[in-house]
Amino acid sequence: MTTATNYPQLTGEYTIDPSHTRLGFVARHAMVTKVRGAFNDFTGSAHIDGENPERSTVELVIKAESIDTRNTDRDGHLRSNDFLKMEQYPEITFRSTGVQATGDDEFDVTGDLTVRGVTRPVTVPFTFEGQATDPFGNSRIGLEGRTTINRQDFGITWNAALETGGVLISDKIVLEFEVSAIKQS
Repeated sequence: MTTATNYPQLTGEYTIDPSHTRLGFVARHAMVTKVRGAFNDFTGSAHIDGENPERSTVELVIKAESIDTRNTDRDGHLRSNDFLKMEQYPEITFRSTGVQATGDDEFDVTGDLTVRGVTRPVTVPFTFEGQATDPFGNSRIGLEGRTTINRQDFGITWNAALETGGVLISDKIVLEFEVSAIKQS
C-alpha cells in the first residue's frame, strides 16, 4: 500500500505488538565499532487518521530496566546512575505532538521524548511498510523509522577517555523503530 488513497481504511486505534516490534539503539564504542541494543518491555498505542495524518497520535512507554545489549555487565552499567538512572527514572516515554506526511508512504512523527526526567522534542521519519490481516484475523500495520539523538541532551554524560584519543562511547545515539501494530477498532 503505497498511495495515499488507501490510507483512510487504516483509520482507528492501534496497540503496538511487543512480540513483533523492536525498539533499538546503536552507539559507537571505542571509536572503532558499534554496540546495538534494544528495550524488551514497552507498551504503545496510536490513533491513526488515514484521511488527515496530522491528526494521528502516538504514545510509547518503555521500561528502562528492560535494556538489553546481550552483555549483563554492560546492561547493569546502562541501568545505573551513569546512564539511565533507572531507580529514579524507571520509564522512558514518547508522546507525539505532530505527524506530517512527507511522501506517499513516509511520515515525520514529532514528539516529546523523556529520558532521565529530561524532555526534548524529537522527530522520527517513518516509512509505512504495509498492512495485512494475520492468521488470527488481526489487522496489522508495519512502520519503520530511525533518528539520531545526542545523549548529553538528556543528561547522560558519562564517558571514558581512550589512551589512543577519543572516547569510549559516542554522544550520538541512533534510535531504531521496527513497529508492528494491531488495529483495535
